[in-house]
Amino acid sequence: MDAFILEGIKYMDILDIVELKMPLQKVTCFFGESGSGKTTLLRLLNHLITPDSGKIFFMGEDLDELKPVELRRRVVMLPQTPVVFPGNVEENLLQGLVFSEKPHVSPEKLALMMEKVKLSKDLHTPAGVLSGGEKQRLALARILLMDPDVFLLDEPSSALDELTEKLILDSLTEYTSSKGKTLIMVTHNRRIGEFYADYTVFLEKGRIQKKAEVAAGE
Repeated sequence: MDAFILEGIKYMDILDIVELKMPLQKVTCFFGESGSGKTTLLRLLNHLITPDSGKIFFMGEDLDELKPVELRRRVVMLPQTPVVFPGNVEENLLQGLVFSEKPHVSPEKLALMMEKVKLSKDLHTPAGVLSGGEKQRLALARILLMDPDVFLLDEPSSALDELTEKLILDSLTEYTSSKGKTLIMVTHNRRIGEFYADYTVFLEKGRIQKKAEVAAGE
């Protein structure tokens, strides 16, 4: 079964996709220049917007038949500009569990997730004082704690230096693989797609120009 299947999708003058499948429990990476429709595609998958025509299926179910809130508990999106809530680091991490209607976890579990995203901060640190890269890592840790079926990441390493980018993406792809999760990323950096993805899709002006199955890490 595929995580997502798109059929005849058109959205304004931004996307025109005849057919596209995204495999379950794999890493699919979309890359292309700014304005190619990558972020719009993620927003469609998360039902933040709806296509002008065509159908999207999630795990075999018509997206139009699913309640958006319930879908977003199973398919969680991390936008390029991370959402940071008022309060400290701990409160921000727990906010995702509140949305998912899942029980709070121990401080030890929070610290473990922060370690995965290389965020070395005290749980009581005010979230507002974090740097841009730290806020991005905080938001990533929050969605990992939510434990969804699918992670949608929009330029997840855009605010990170090259070394931190590698450490986080290594940890993220290992985590999703070990947990049997589906990871869908968009990036303008072709190197990231070719190194970490099982499948890559190149978008240009809203159309698929190339699809490929790759040996991730090569």
